[in-house]
Amino acid sequence: MKDLKFEQKRSLSRLEAADQLTALAAALREGGDVELEFGPGTLSLRIPDELRTEIEVEVGGGEIELEFEFKWPTAPTRAAPAQEVASTERPVSRKKAPAGPGRSGAGAGRSRSAKPSGTKTS
Repeated sequence: MKDLKFEQKRSLSRLEAADQLTALAAALREGGDVELEFGPGTLSLRIPDELRTEIEVEVGGGEIELEFEFKWPTAPTRAAPAQEVASTERPVSRKKAPAGPGRSGAGAGRSRSAKPSGTKTS
């Protein structure tokens, strides 16, 4: 059983999909506490310095499916004592990364918190 699942499916233009990927890339680059805006909702995540990734491409049925999957533990990993002291002295700030303006509608494109997908092309 999963603790939380966020899934969103809708049609996007190529530029809207690029905006979502750019926002996700900025959040990954910044790390720490981030917020991603997906349409009417905001997804808050803590992204660690190290994570696992899987890239999958499937071709069939007249479609190409490209998936990027990022995984990391929900529990914080133990840091060296010097890093723990340094992290407690700094205030925690949230970085906001908008996923792009005005996306709506249902469709085959999808974006997930830990499994963002690229656009499907014919």
